[in-house]
Amino acid sequence: MITESQLITMISGLESFNIEKTASTTDTTKFCQAICAFCNDYPNSGKPGYLLIGVRDDGSLSGLRITDKLNKEISGLRTDGKILPLPNMSVGNFRFADGDVMVVEVLPSLEPPVKYDGRTWIRNGARKGVATYEEEQRLVEKRSTNYKSFDIKPCLDATLDDLDEDILNDYLFKAINPDILSGDPRSMEDKLASLRLFDKRAGRPTNAAVLLFGKEPKTFLPGAYIQYVQFLGNDNSSDVVDEKSFDHSLVVSLRELDNFIETAIIKRRPIKISSLQEGVEQNYPVWAIRELVMNAVMHRNYDSNTPIKFYQYSDRIDITNPGGLYGNATKSNFPNVNDYRNPIIAEALKVYGYVNKFNRGIARVQYELTENGNGLAIFSLDKETVFEVKVAKAIYALRPESDSSQINEDESSSKSFVNQDVGNNSQFAVYSDKLSARSLLILEMCANQELTKREIFRQLGLTNQTNNVRTNIEPLIRNGLLGMVISRRSSKYQKYKTTESGLAFLKYLRRGSKR
Repeated sequence: MITESQLITMISGLESFNIEKTASTTDTTKFCQAICAFCNDYPNSGKPGYLLIGVRDDGSLSGLRITDKLNKEISGLRTDGKILPLPNMSVGNFRFADGDVMVVEVLPSLEPPVKYDGRTWIRNGARKGVATYEEEQRLVEKRSTNYKSFDIKPCLDATLDDLDEDILNDYLFKAINPDILSGDPRSMEDKLASLRLFDKRAGRPTNAAVLLFGKEPKTFLPGAYIQYVQFLGNDNSSDVVDEKSFDHSLVVSLRELDNFIETAIIKRRPIKISSLQEGVEQNYPVWAIRELVMNAVMHRNYDSNTPIKFYQYSDRIDITNPGGLYGNATKSNFPNVNDYRNPIIAEALKVYGYVNKFNRGIARVQYELTENGNGLAIFSLDKETVFEVKVAKAIYALRPESDSSQINEDESSSKSFVNQDVGNNSQFAVYSDKLSARSLLILEMCANQELTKREIFRQLGLTNQTNNVRTNIEPLIRNGLLGMVISRRSSKYQKYKTTESGLAFLKYLRRGSKR
């Protein structure tokens, strides 16, 4: 907000592209037109606009006395929905002997054209009016030039005092070479600006800075937290066993979440593989769950007031984040192509070692889940506003821990089944050594559903080519692990399903005989 001396200069001067005077206190239409015009900043000055209420055109004061009612009415213009996108504005009051002056300061919008009641208002010099088609197109072009991801935009209500200094300094030493940092004479604002964590034009930290290092990020971004809920059953109507909110800065919350997944989510128990060997079963592989949650944090839409939902049911985990596939990423090319809704946050998480910025983690997630007996993670890609992934609990983790007799019975029947259909464990060992990781994933994918080649390869991120069929599908068919649903081999409607022998082989892998 301007100082009193700056205001006096404005009052005594002429109206311009960023100054408008009015003696009226009731003409809200005129006020909204002015605010809209300042938002559009048609001259592209980058300077705030100022509406001076209580000042006549000649610079004399009207004798205004500002009331609480007037303050609320003028401040309410920001959020009443008539000016869209919503303006970035603040209101200040000044008292003089000849009357009060209310100053409405309006920052140029990063997303022009801004409209009031469906019309685009601009100021060109002292003239205010509705933009022509050509003038509006110029604003559209400016928007494309000024476009910034949400995380790089300034958080206009925050200051550096709202950031945790200790966490911030720790990040600077991780992100910048310590030798360089120690001899850097620049101000904190300049250092942060070099990392796109501070907007010097607005004089405010960016949304990324508030999210990563903020003392209370929810104050400025209400949806910036992770909601964990554990349900007793397999849907939201069942009783809640546990719930927790991770609502600190991302640096703190992710540290807490990392530990929480390891100690509270992952359940392990020893199993007897042979008379001389023991192994460990776990309900979920820790790395895979951690990676999926971190990806939700990195890719979510932080402009939404909805939190990331991390829900644990008796038979699965669901992770849902606001914001669907973004930019160049589409349903047809996921997960091979990625784009970053929050590039600054992605870079910070990479600095801390939480995620792989370059999107090579999904393939490993699927491999880890398959190896652990969970099957493939299922990604819901059809929704534009949310991104959802479901991870089934490992099959053996669904057994009651105390029901050892049943476990022994299952193991006995499994061995009998194996001997009947495929041979012995040594034959399985041969399969496990020869088959590719992709072939194992295909067996898991087709264990409970019939899939075409196109559907299989789309989930694997591969093209439907002859070589992929030869290396990943045909070995499974030759060994009797994967079957064709349609007798005519070359049918374009052909689908594949894991055979009983293939299911037995998967059981063998899940019991720890492999690796």
